[in-house]
Amino acid sequence: MFRLPCCLAALAAATAFAQPPAAPKKPVTDVYHGVQVTDDYRWLENYSDPAVRAWSDAENKYARKYLDSLPMRATFAAELKRLADHPTLRYFRLTVRQGVLFAVKAQPPAEQPLLVTLKSADQPDSERVLVDPNRLDPTGGTSMDFYVPSTDAKYLAVSLAKGGSESGDVHVYEVATGKEIGAPIPRVNGGTAGGSVAWNADSTGFFYTRYPRSGERPAVDLDFYQQIYFHRLGTDTKQDQYSIGKEFPRIAEIQLRASDDGRYILASMANGDGGEFAHYLLGPSGQWHQIARLSDEISSVKFGADGDLYMLSHLNASKGKILKALIGKPLVSDAQIAVAEGKSTIAGFEPAANVLYIEEQTGGPSQIRVFDKAGKPMGTVPILPVSAIYQMTRSNGDELLFQNASFLEPPAWFRYDPSAKKVTRTALFETSAADFSDAEVVRDFAISKDGTRVPINIIRRKGAKLDGTNPVLLTGYGGYNVSLQPVFSVQNKPLLDHGVVIAIANLRGGGEYGEAWHKAGMLTKKQNVFDDFAACAHYLIDHKYTTPAKLAIEGGSNGGLLMGAELTQHPDLFGAVVSHVGIYDMLRVELQPNGAFNVTEFGTVKEDDQFRALYAYSPYHHVVDGTNYPPVLFLTGDNDPRVDPLNSRKMVARLQASGTKRLVLLRTSGNSGHGIGTALSERIAEQADVLAFLFACWGL
Repeated sequence: MFRLPCCLAALAAATAFAQPPAAPKKPVTDVYHGVQVTDDYRWLENYSDPAVRAWSDAENKYARKYLDSLPMRATFAAELKRLADHPTLRYFRLTVRQGVLFAVKAQPPAEQPLLVTLKSADQPDSERVLVDPNRLDPTGGTSMDFYVPSTDAKYLAVSLAKGGSESGDVHVYEVATGKEIGAPIPRVNGGTAGGSVAWNADSTGFFYTRYPRSGERPAVDLDFYQQIYFHRLGTDTKQDQYSIGKEFPRIAEIQLRASDDGRYILASMANGDGGEFAHYLLGPSGQWHQIARLSDEISSVKFGADGDLYMLSHLNASKGKILKALIGKPLVSDAQIAVAEGKSTIAGFEPAANVLYIEEQTGGPSQIRVFDKAGKPMGTVPILPVSAIYQMTRSNGDELLFQNASFLEPPAWFRYDPSAKKVTRTALFETSAADFSDAEVVRDFAISKDGTRVPINIIRRKGAKLDGTNPVLLTGYGGYNVSLQPVFSVQNKPLLDHGVVIAIANLRGGGEYGEAWHKAGMLTKKQNVFDDFAACAHYLIDHKYTTPAKLAIEGGSNGGLLMGAELTQHPDLFGAVVSHVGIYDMLRVELQPNGAFNVTEFGTVKEDDQFRALYAYSPYHHVVDGTNYPPVLFLTGDNDPRVDPLNSRKMVARLQASGTKRLVLLRTSGNSGHGIGTALSERIAEQADVLAFLFACWGL
């Protein structure tokens, strides 16, 4: 345990600090369905304007001056670095190809993870480094978006991006030598629609997702209209051949997958971010065929070890069912039920040679069930209590490799042998400098405004007193069918060591209880998410964990929108707010590139009912002058391709002009984006700022 100097809560008051830079009002009025809406800070959207950059820089200096003045900030940075640098094996994104195990390895103090091969999960000493972004870019600014080995494991396609931009070009490497071959293929991955690669049967080339290149479409369309092309090794990318995608929607997001032998290519096309998918199959005939439409509600398709197709369907099955289609008759209309809908939500599946592994969500935590090829249950795979499955991948025959972790136990890779029904831990496990043996996890339910039971996970020191005096940090997300699973984080150690209780809410909008749970928190029903979170806050107060003054909340991205909504809807319920890369102006978000992809999740101002729902909760439009909002720290990155930092700039300007007497800070990083690919040192610096801010607000 490490000790921090005391800090007065008064440090979180604006009256104890210099005034922020002024942002003049330049009102612009729009009319939506007869409703006039005035936007005083539209001018802050234009980051190419020198005045906007100057204001943003001044805000960053204002935030830095305060954060750097906090006595505990340097101590937190040192402690977080010590925890992160603890020597351990951190392997993830495992892929087995032709007996070769590929993996991404995090190796602090290296800024970025590297790509390695292993002979097996039990032989870490056989590790060989293939691609090391830290050597390619010693600044730590280059990261891997994804990698895909060729069918014969001789080649490797790797998408590399800079500065957290997620704008990735694909590089090809020889596995035997680690040598790069050919020129990179540009604009394969992006922050709007992602990106993907699938190799052909003889490893002479691969299919890849391709964004429009400069001059092919207007500049406003360069982040849209993703299509599929084929690249043959040794040829100029200008000779790459179009394959499919011209008929796809503007907001198509494509993921590619090849069968084990490479003879079939599967393209899964998402219609934006709302959970609608269509699927296409390319076979030896060289022709693409649509095998599932959007209306078929198939969210995922995989090739089985037997070569057939397995599909996760939500049609008349909110929690999911697994269908099987013969590769010769791949249409969803010809598929048969392999595993019927059950009581738990199917979050993933892995079809092995003779068995089918199903990952299920049980309101947040995971479990793995096993079925034979006839769909008969064969029991469950033993895993940690109240834990998450981060990845499953089939290894040899029916053998399964899976990564498992809990709130208190670091991730480890396990091997499951279904014939012996035995689980063994492999040599790929993490150790941690943070010991959580003095902590415990409590899982309960809060009751939302409409009576819905909302899971809440509470991490606390054993013997914690419920006398209302504990500082509490509550987090949530609630969107995009994303489930908040148990996550092991060494960053929780400094919090727990100082008596902070950590709470994680599983809100509607996520996938914890299936598609019905997701739909209950999207489009015109988004307010349910905010009501669920407020209910969790009241639970913590009513059960004597804390008081509003000591209740802090934190969230990012869609969870940043959640923070903005809670801040404006319940300003007296919280003592501090930390919001990362959030969306706050819901009326103009769809005009930003990735915001257009969000329309199927959030809605559009073009539809009257959806506009009214968006306007009813849009945080930027519900800041009320004269309200004394709690202290707020907003964090954003210059290179964010998913949520434009303009959201944070406008929200900060509006709050600072509201007359609140408490701090409103804007921390902008010039070396990161939405958080993906952020260098280790930048992550530590960001978390040190957050912890120092929270501890000042708590008065610890």
